[in-house]
Amino acid sequence: MGRARNKKWIVRLAVFWLGLASAHGTVELGIDVLKSHDYSLLKGKRVGLITNQTGADSNGTKTRLLLKRHCNLVALYTPEHGLEGTEKAGRYVKSRRDRATGVMAYSLYGPTRKPTPAMLRGVDVLVFDLQDIGCRSYTYISTMGRCMEAAGENKIPFVVLDRPNPVGGLRVEGPSVEPRWRSFVSEFPIPYVHGLTVGELARMVNGRHWTSVPCDLTVVQMRGWRRGTTWDETGLRWIPSSPNVPRGNSPLYYIATALVGELSGPEIGIPGPRPFESIGARGVDPASFTRYLRGIDARGVEFRPWREGSIGGSSLTISADAPANLTGLGIYMLAELNRQTRADLFRRTSASKLDIFYKVCGGTFIQAQVREGKSPASIVASWRPNELEFRRTRAQYLLY
Repeated sequence: MGRARNKKWIVRLAVFWLGLASAHGTVELGIDVLKSHDYSLLKGKRVGLITNQTGADSNGTKTRLLLKRHCNLVALYTPEHGLEGTEKAGRYVKSRRDRATGVMAYSLYGPTRKPTPAMLRGVDVLVFDLQDIGCRSYTYISTMGRCMEAAGENKIPFVVLDRPNPVGGLRVEGPSVEPRWRSFVSEFPIPYVHGLTVGELARMVNGRHWTSVPCDLTVVQMRGWRRGTTWDETGLRWIPSSPNVPRGNSPLYYIATALVGELSGPEIGIPGPRPFESIGARGVDPASFTRYLRGIDARGVEFRPWREGSIGGSSLTISADAPANLTGLGIYMLAELNRQTRADLFRRTSASKLDIFYKVCGGTFIQAQVREGKSPASIVASWRPNELEFRRTRAQYLLY
């Protein structure tokens, strides 16, 4: 009976296809397409909106203001970093009333990470409008998954207003997640870099039964976005998605250095004006570290010697279409930091921080491979079957 019900929900999954590519250079977002059809999908319904400061149309008008003006917006739900995206990573966010709309904004990064039945009372449809960065460990997609599950449990339709993957839809990199290490920073068994829009990922989550109950899903597609489109080609203004992702190219640097930055020892420019754009450690010689990185196959990435006080390393410049495996670049950096500091960075790291590292990377295998003396090239090559299998599996869920 449960299986038949699940099949029924999957059959009912709909893609809200509204129009072909725009004749203009600027990508039209899901909210733009919804607006161009006079919000007909939401008319006569009480709307709950999962959003923050990144939920805005291509002109910069907040989605919550548009839905308050043109629909019956009755509730807001906010992810990590809060409604305005100013809270620090990992810090609990309080529920509060939004001054701009007068609507209650329920925190989904506090005592609960999934809307409770009480939070959903009086809601006829849930709408998701958040800008993701294309990396598994960024928690906005985890929030989406938990909200999809709540929607399924409470028989509330779920609508995704689609947005670009800022690193494009062609980049797929890294290992997947071992079951025991699934967590809010690795909610789904996908590569570290997945190459999906949030709408495509929502379809995959529903289709692969990665939530306990599938939901009645509709994706409002973008116009004018293609798989190879990176953020700099969208014609859109980047709204900082969190304090340390201030620019449209910041996700590229996050992918390259954030994983290694979970360990004790490496410094990745946080705090600072250019987060994730440099990497180094005490005891590292900037010239030799940079020479090492220039000697590996990292096409599309430039390295320059960098020093800040006693910290030595390299600063990075990454092209939006860099062919280099940016997740793999982090493994080369980790190996060379280990060598130059003559230390085991895993041994230096506290148990609590190691736990986060394992969750972010998807397991303990990277630590094991490094300690076994495996070369960075062989570690990165070991991900290839997973990347290829994921590309095959995701194909049926692609919209662009």
